[in-house]
Parts: sequence; structure tokens; C-alpha cells
Amino acid sequence: MNPDIIVVGAGLAGLTAARRLTQAGRQVRVLEARGRVGGRTHTLRLPQTGLSVDVGGQWVGPNQPHVMALIHELGLEVYPTHDEGQNLALIGGKVLHYRGLIPPLPPLVLADYALLSHRFEALARTIPLDAPWTAPNAAELDAQTFETWIQKNARRPQTRALMRLYAGGVFSASPAEMSLLHALTYTAHGGGINGHTLTRGHALQDRVLGGAGSISQRLADSLEDVRLNSAVLRAEQDDAGVTLHTSAGTHRAAHVVFAVPPTLLSGLPFEPPLPARRAQLQQRLPMGAVIKFMAVYERPFWREAGLSGMAISDSGPVAVTLDNSPPQGHPGVLLGFIEGDEARELMDADEDERRTAALNSLGRLFGDEALWPIETVQRDWTTEPFSGGCYGALFGPGVWTGYGEALRAPVGRIHWAGAETARVWMNYMSGAIESGERVAAELLAARG
Repeated sequence: MNPDIIVVGAGLAGLTAARRLTQAGRQVRVLEARGRVGGRTHTLRLPQTGLSVDVGGQWVGPNQPHVMALIHELGLEVYPTHDEGQNLALIGGKVLHYRGLIPPLPPLVLADYALLSHRFEALARTIPLDAPWTAPNAAELDAQTFETWIQKNARRPQTRALMRLYAGGVFSASPAEMSLLHALTYTAHGGGINGHTLTRGHALQDRVLGGAGSISQRLADSLEDVRLNSAVLRAEQDDAGVTLHTSAGTHRAAHVVFAVPPTLLSGLPFEPPLPARRAQLQQRLPMGAVIKFMAVYERPFWREAGLSGMAISDSGPVAVTLDNSPPQGHPGVLLGFIEGDEARELMDADEDERRTAALNSLGRLFGDEALWPIETVQRDWTTEPFSGGCYGALFGPGVWTGYGEALRAPVGRIHWAGAETARVWMNYMSGAIESGERVAAELLAARG
């Protein structure tokens, strides 16, 4: 029996849409190319220590209502990210200790950064979250890269370094890879720079007990028809419905939701072909590049030294670190992100080379003890064929203003979800959930 609706993609967006549609009485089938659910979230158990860690998305915060509401609905719990103690910054070859957001740089640098960030956030507040292409001066903002704007407006090299670290940490990309309009839009989704980068009260405040992958697993467990290892190979639409040809058979429904990164659809044959604007959009949305690395120690030794485990570095390859220890505080886990240009430099390296490079970065920040973990794990998201990268899609110059209107617009009986289509918290778990709820409401309205 054919379902009413097929959802392609068993990440947070697709599973949320399927749950809401099922709750409304629709027959829904979920097709997932991977052999697991979760998409860009993935919780796994380490073989030596038995510790469960998130090698994909993991943080949630009180300023993200959609994910927090779903966590509560599913009966899951959160616990706070450890942030007590001093942070570290390796800037210009010197390790600085500090608390809060900004390292203790020279007064002229701090003044320059304050002016630059104020100007940037003021521009971000002018961007309509769900329609950036309608912003005042959208064409001008979209015609330049974020890097161009940094070069023009930052007077000090340390200020430029801080803004590039922000781009790497939040976008997993170089500021040269995105338009200024995209950087402003993304920043506005989090309510400003602090909304994306701070813990208490912000996006990094909490982690999900049992791992972020448990959200997707609970969602999948509530559904009757989730089919793994079913990559879609072709989509055919007619007046009565949509037929999907997959690696595991053929499926048909009255409507289909694609809840996957748009770039993955650029090589998928559609019959009839997608409208030119939608097809061109999919060709213009590459994903960010990030390698997530974790080192496990018998204890969180940095806490004994009065350190929070949070650090930033302009020398790489690890640019950002956080304390990723479990709620009981042991074993100790340091998490390091290798992002953008640094990730690309290590793309062709083997795991041992990446491990050595990452541990050397941790050693420069936290001392020799960081060089001797009892276990490590790494995930290079650029090698994930059904993600294409992380954290999300990058809109280069001209993409928002030239093609943005096609991002969420249905094409006949085909609808679009996924973190890239979120109207708030784009490319975050909360944004993925919001997009699933949005497309479910869209379909229920379309079907009366």
C-alpha cells in the first residue's frame, strides 16, 4: 500500500516532519540512504572506554525553542556544558588566559573588535530571517564576501584573526567562501555573535543526556515505516503523485519531502526537470568542511589547572576546543574542531597524521599531558557521502539574492525541508526541527 507522503532523509528535519504528519493521521514512509538515522547527528560508543560521544551535532540552548521543546516532548534530558575556569587563546604565538568572550588583547585591538562586531551585528539586525534577499541593500551585501568586508572594516590584524576564527567556528569555512549577506543572515539567526559562541543562555549551554543521536532515535521509534539503506536514485512527478526509484526498490506517494542538504540533490535526476532557479540553487550550495576530533583522558586534568577546556587558536589545525567530558566529569574529554582551510589541508592525510596534528594543537594549548590520551576519535564530515560536509550549506556571493526564493518553494508535489531551509537557527539542530514542523504544516494545509 502506498503511503500518503514519503520523507527522504531520516535526520532531525525529516523525522520531525514524519512525526508531525503521522500525528495528524497521515500515512508516512521515511527513506534513508544511510544504515542509521540521525543525519548530521551521530552518537557512537568508543571501543576502549565504552564512552558515548557525539561525532556530529551536539549542543542545544535555551535560545533554541524548537529543539528544547522536542527534547521535552520526547522525555529526554539535557546537562550543562562545563565552562568553569579560564579560557585560553593562542594568538600570534602567545597563549592568553581570559574569561568571557574576548581574549585580553591590546586596548587598540579590543576597541577595533568592539567597533567591528557592533557594526556587523547592527547590519545583521536588518536581515529578515526567512527572506534575506529582501533586506535593505541586499544586492550590495550579497555582492561581496565576508572576507572582503573584514579586510575593509578591520584595522588590526588581530581583529581580522578573531573574525576569521568566528567564521571557522560557526560556519566551518573561511570567510572568503560566503557572501556578507550569508554571514549576516546566519549570525542573525542566533541573535548575534554571542548567541552562536557562548555557553550559558546561548547555543552551547547544554548537551543531550545519552547523546544528540537519541533525539533522532526516539523520533524514529515513534514511526512505523522507516527504511534504511534506501538511497533515492531518481524522482518522477506526475499530476497524481511522485514515484521514487531507490537502491532498495520503488516507492510512490501523493507528496514527497526531501529533507537533505540541497547540494546532494544537484545530481539527482528529476522528471520533469526541476525549475531552473531551483536546479541552479542546488548547484550553488557547497557544504562546510570540518573534522571533529576528541581525545579521552583518565581525568579532566585541565580543570585542576583552573581551565575551562575552552580555547581558540589562530595557528591550527585545531581552531576551537571545548570540554566534552560526560556529566559525571570523568573520564576527561577534550573536543577539537578542525575547520575550513585547516580541514582541507588535512583532507588527504590519514587518520594517524590527523591524530598527531590535532594532539600537537592540544599540547600547545594545554601542555604535554594533552599529548597522551587513552583513546581518540575523529570524524571527517567531508567524506560523508550523504551529508557532503558540515555544518551546513554556504551561500556564496549572489546566491541569496539570485536564488533564495527557491529555497523553500514547493515544486508541484515535491517539498523541501532540512537545516538549510530553516527560518530560524539555520544549519542547527533546532533549525532542522523547525523546518520539519514547517513543511508538515505546509503539507497538511495543501491536503486540506
